[in-house]
Amino acid sequence: MPAQVRAEYAYSDREVSDLMAATGRLRSSSGLRRVTSRTLLGLLAATGLRPGEALALDVGDVDLVNGVMAVRESKFGKSRFVPLDESVRTALTAYAKFRDTVRPSRETPAFLVTEHGSRLRADTTRVAFAKLCQTVGLRPPGPRGWGPRLQDFRHTFATRRLIEWYRAGLDVDRLMPRLATYLGHVRVAESYWYIQAVPELLRLATERLEAAAHGDVR
Repeated sequence: MPAQVRAEYAYSDREVSDLMAATGRLRSSSGLRRVTSRTLLGLLAATGLRPGEALALDVGDVDLVNGVMAVRESKFGKSRFVPLDESVRTALTAYAKFRDTVRPSRETPAFLVTEHGSRLRADTTRVAFAKLCQTVGLRPPGPRGWGPRLQDFRHTFATRRLIEWYRAGLDVDRLMPRLATYLGHVRVAESYWYIQAVPELLRLATERLEAAAHGDVR
């Protein structure tokens, strides 16, 4: 049984793959529920969007030709544009084609929709995700107990990016404002919090400071 999770959780590649594979076992007469669930998880893992931002996306916010998403009036009323990796653009294009084939007429402008063509609700999406986590062993059975959350995909995205930068020997202080802008943080300090919260990042940052003190950083 997995350990109880209260704070941020870092997903491994295997866990993300297992969760996305588990969506293929969801009940779905048309297949749309399965495809929407898989697309949502992939989008969160690949972009670091807040779950609410992903659910709020409208069709007009997702430019599949140029590979850019418009995140409008998110937390603290901030809006931003999020560039998409080519693999993400391809996956979203495939999803949109399937969605429009299964539900060509919809009352909602939402990009991600339910089996019936309505916008995904935050509460039901969280419950469905908790059940997926139980399916792959990331959460204990039953209605109680802690486990990974949808929000933790954002945490995983940010910490992985920072670890990659540190390991590549890049100037993290110079790049941090880019990450903050990408994630929609109001202050850069919000992004620096990840370094303090993740042991590996704190170790890498400490090693960089010690190297700088000895003149070993180029």
